[in-house]
Amino acid sequence: MNHRLFGPLPNASDAPTGAAGEVMGASAAAPGLAPVVVVGTGPVGVRFVQQLHARDPACPIVVYGREHWQPYDRVQLSSFLRGQTGWDALLRGQELPASPQVQVQLHTEVLEIDRAGRRVRDNRGRWQAYGTLVLALGSRAHVPDLPGIGQAGVFVFRDLADAQALQARRVRSVHTVVLGGGLLGLEAARAMQRQHTRVTVVEHAPRLMARQLDALTAGALTTRLQDLGIAVRTGAAVRRICGHGRVSGVELRDGEHIACDTVLVATGIVPQVPLALDAGLPIGRGIRVDDRMATADPHILAIGECAEHRGVVHGLVAPGLEQAGVAVHTVLGGTARYAGAVAPTRLKVAGVPVTASGTVDPERHDDSAGPLQLLHHRSPGRTLTVALARGRLVGLAAVGDVPQLARLQAAVGAQQRLPFWQAWRLRRSGCAWPEGDGDGVAQWPADARVCQCNGVTRGALGEAITAGCRDLPALCGATRAGTVCGSCQPLLAELLADAGAATALPAVPAWRTLGIATAVATLLALAVLSWPGIAYWARAQAAPVWHRLWTDADLKQWTGYGALALAALGLLLSARKRSRRWQGAGGFDGWRLAHVVLGGLALTALAAHTGARLGARLDMALVLLFLGLALVGAVSAAVTAVQHRLPARQVQRWRRSADWAHVLLAWPLPLLLGLHVLKAYWF
Repeated sequence: MNHRLFGPLPNASDAPTGAAGEVMGASAAAPGLAPVVVVGTGPVGVRFVQQLHARDPACPIVVYGREHWQPYDRVQLSSFLRGQTGWDALLRGQELPASPQVQVQLHTEVLEIDRAGRRVRDNRGRWQAYGTLVLALGSRAHVPDLPGIGQAGVFVFRDLADAQALQARRVRSVHTVVLGGGLLGLEAARAMQRQHTRVTVVEHAPRLMARQLDALTAGALTTRLQDLGIAVRTGAAVRRICGHGRVSGVELRDGEHIACDTVLVATGIVPQVPLALDAGLPIGRGIRVDDRMATADPHILAIGECAEHRGVVHGLVAPGLEQAGVAVHTVLGGTARYAGAVAPTRLKVAGVPVTASGTVDPERHDDSAGPLQLLHHRSPGRTLTVALARGRLVGLAAVGDVPQLARLQAAVGAQQRLPFWQAWRLRRSGCAWPEGDGDGVAQWPADARVCQCNGVTRGALGEAITAGCRDLPALCGATRAGTVCGSCQPLLAELLADAGAATALPAVPAWRTLGIATAVATLLALAVLSWPGIAYWARAQAAPVWHRLWTDADLKQWTGYGALALAALGLLLSARKRSRRWQGAGGFDGWRLAHVVLGGLALTALAAHTGARLGARLDMALVLLFLGLALVGAVSAAVTAVQHRLPARQVQRWRRSADWAHVLLAWPLPLLLGLHVLKAYWF
């Protein structure tokens, strides 16, 4: 193996000793073989160790981690801060190999690299020899030099210790100001929301996520965040943080004062380079590496957020995982090279799907490739911008669930030509290709990412299925796809279905209760629709007491307003049920069940108000619209309730169609209700 070619261990007698005077040599299991030393236990460092051990179990590895925690998934820290993800989920997929060949030194920081002697010294004064040194140091939070930045109440959000401090803080915070409107800042803003906590995001750029989104998609994201209750201030620079030892507010450059008790700084990252700088390695923004991930010293590699490749430091985990694989090949004498292509960003920002690939910003575009032409599409729930240069796709930005997204991303990666008729279709419908035209996940290119959170490609998933993963839990466990946000699980189930394996999605919580509530609401809607209604009694004296519900003016008014209030609350929940603000209410699943129950109660109130009669003209239109809305919503809820017993692709189609019909039917309802109330009082 190539790691044996890096030379024998330095002589222990020649090694300088630290405070403890201890010299650590090769692994006891492989005396005389210099170990591969890895500094950093973030996702990139862990992935390197996992892959290296899998490919060469005899290779001795020593891993250093500065934190005292077991390695955890930093991608899920915002979910952990919200209380949506537990400790077990943070650890999942981050396990270091349990092998005598792998020695783990946690809560141990490497302070010095002796390149001449090929060894490192830790904070306990011990020296460790290496054959290859892999620096996966990550990055630290960038803290701007603002007056008042060192006061109590100012936090950063970078690691688990920060998340725990913020968890304790958000219980007492009344108003939190987040400095920074990038990915991390928006995730932190959403996580800091609580029942009584107001959150304001302050971004100095003219739009949110300015590096990834254009003005249109950034505006759509801003609107979605404001709908979630997060205030957004763009184009606003902070002059100072106010307070006398404890934060009392922030002052903007235009003189505006925002009172707050907590400031969360999320203004970017700074690669961790001091260790490499002290060792004399070339440094730019990060530790400079070549396509093999090697530094100027061939015995030292750098990967992840601390590495600068071709002048670029990647701040996302997916490129770092690719770099880890290339570094494993380098250590084992392989020929793999890192091309440096920026992986597409496809994440959930504060619960909102956001996608970016290539460039849609004319200021960042290389004009030598031709002028940038932007195509836009907007429809309820999604906003899409596609960039063309000389007729070829070079970038896209999207907010919301966009059809054919993976195919668009692959086309951007290949800079595929987009004919004018496809461009016209894209503007009109948001789809560049006919619906269903080769858009199945099984037809995606092998290198297309299905799970963006963990960077798992369609090819890797196909290999796992071929190797024996025949259901969704097995596929997720083997590849770690679908274990972060879960949004790709329907795609995984579709892949399994195409391979003839198990296709069921996991059952939603309380699916039986949801199914019963849906069945009751459906029966009520069908009863009102098919029943001719309760006839009026010829003589009021002979009529039963409940007959007064639709004959007594006061009672009829109360039942009408009751139906109106329940319908309005149901519509409100349909927009707010994705909120995680009130975790105790059950999150998304709780809001969905409440929405169905409110629909059933509204139908009951409607039957009491009308006597189960459809009425005529305006009244009939209003009742039929209400019943249609209830029935379409019931179809969507029913499909969700039994999704674990249906093919995943059918679930996606039925639920998407029902959801869109539900939304379209809801739009005219307020207008017809207003006309009905006006008619009742006018006449």
